[in-house]
Amino acid sequence: MSIRHWLRLRLLGVILLAVFAGIIAYPRAVSRVPWLGSAVAGLRVNLGLDLQGGIHLEYAVDTSQIPDEKRNDALQAALAVIERRVNAFGVGEPLVQLSRAGSEDRIIVELPGVKDVDEAKKMLKETPYLEFQEDNTEEVQKQLDALNEASKKQAEAVLERAKKGEDFAELAKAESKDPGSAEKGGDLDFVSKGKFVKEFDDVLFRDDFKKGTVWPDLVESPFGWHIIKKTDEKPARNASQSDAGEGAGDAREVRASHILFLKRTLDSLPETARFKATGLSGKNLKNAFVDYGGGQGLGLPQVSLQFDTEGAKLFADLTKRDIGKQIAILLDGEIISAPTVQAEIPNGQAVITGNYTLKEAKALVARLNEGALPAPITLVGQQTVSASLGEESLKASLKAGAVGIGAVILFMILYYRFFGLIASGALLLYAGLLFAIFKLSSLTPFPMTLTLAGIAGFILSIGMAVDANILIFERTWEEIKSGKNLAKSIDEGFRRAWPSIRDGNSSTILTCLILIWLGTGFVKGFALTLIIGVLFSLLTATVITRTLLVLCVRGWVERYPILFVPKRKRPDTSSL
Repeated sequence: MSIRHWLRLRLLGVILLAVFAGIIAYPRAVSRVPWLGSAVAGLRVNLGLDLQGGIHLEYAVDTSQIPDEKRNDALQAALAVIERRVNAFGVGEPLVQLSRAGSEDRIIVELPGVKDVDEAKKMLKETPYLEFQEDNTEEVQKQLDALNEASKKQAEAVLERAKKGEDFAELAKAESKDPGSAEKGGDLDFVSKGKFVKEFDDVLFRDDFKKGTVWPDLVESPFGWHIIKKTDEKPARNASQSDAGEGAGDAREVRASHILFLKRTLDSLPETARFKATGLSGKNLKNAFVDYGGGQGLGLPQVSLQFDTEGAKLFADLTKRDIGKQIAILLDGEIISAPTVQAEIPNGQAVITGNYTLKEAKALVARLNEGALPAPITLVGQQTVSASLGEESLKASLKAGAVGIGAVILFMILYYRFFGLIASGALLLYAGLLFAIFKLSSLTPFPMTLTLAGIAGFILSIGMAVDANILIFERTWEEIKSGKNLAKSIDEGFRRAWPSIRDGNSSTILTCLILIWLGTGFVKGFALTLIIGVLFSLLTATVITRTLLVLCVRGWVERYPILFVPKRKRPDTSSL
């Protein structure tokens, strides 16, 4: 492959990259392209709370009473609890992360769009609650039976009123518990046999059930008790309707209305309703860890629990009276496990067995320890940013960025002429690429959030990108002054400038990594944005700018040196 062909391929790559960055960064340009416009229209830059308003909270985590070997687990447990509580807010793109300030562990919480700081602090500060509950099915069933008996009696009373001629539609609107038909006066429209449950159909399609009458008895189905009125009937619209399923042989469609009184069953209740408190909670659980057992040398993962003295006694009583029943383990009201008691456990050491994978067993242990070993957290800092202030900050930052880029482009063109024009084009492409990266990150599990500090890092990286170009151009001018032709001078300029560019950017990247490691929220955002900017500036300066320059200097450029080299930088051709 010839050099010229290779350069053309590189130019094509630069053009495609520019088009891609432009479409992502400015989707309005393709808004009328059906498939492409809709695909990129939903991409958004995630703004930090300093740009859209919200709450920033910083908590110190006290791990002084936790053994060193369990410190990291306690921190992760505390972080998991905070994340779960943050998710309860329904906040878009919240930030919850561990940080370190000196020797103190911190949890940083950012809630964009949240206004009530007191509610946020109250919800996040609550200690996770782990509790053990026992099966209460028999008592719950008794309560359900009493409620169902009352519901049936109410249905019987309404049936008598309907049979005496009261307006059926008004009765349905006032009494029916069927949300799909109550507002329509209980009307179910025309249906063929097989549409409803068997108990309902068996009555509705009886030959002795006449139009305009109310069936004299309650009809019981799995859903409850129905009062049914047949309002009309007609031949089926086609044979296939009447010949399908249980409706075979009945070529009718029947219109009816009904009033439903619900029957409550255990299956209709939340799973937690089947259990009751026992007094055994996370404060009694000393530890939970993954063990290996399962018998016969299989070494299957299982979860071991160790209770304190009080917990051992409570657990012994609990397992003694509930052999063969389930004990539910709840964290913040959510059942995370419900093992069945196989035998009384008097020593306070229990094992939860099952077909656990190692990952599943570790996940259960982590959740148990969230409530069993909570690390106390203390609010040490808070900041509230109004939405209006965030919008003003965003506008000011964008204006500063635009002015900065414009000033740099103007300087580059005036001082470096055609070199500066090429560098300015590469700089605009660099800005578009970086903005596109922020947008595309919203599609990943780890979306990037743009903050004021991040914008500062972005603007600073523009200066870094220009600095690389200046080094290259100055080296190129030195080569031209020594008497080399323009094409050779550009090659030498890039080659000689690269060590300085590499070392300077490497030191910047190293400093940013230290800031990410030791810094907190805003500092990390600044450092991360600067790293990304530096890496892309290297791409634009050493690849894109070079490709454009090499293609432009071949041929015609030698005839117009003033476009590239000021007179003071040209080789001295005068003789003594």
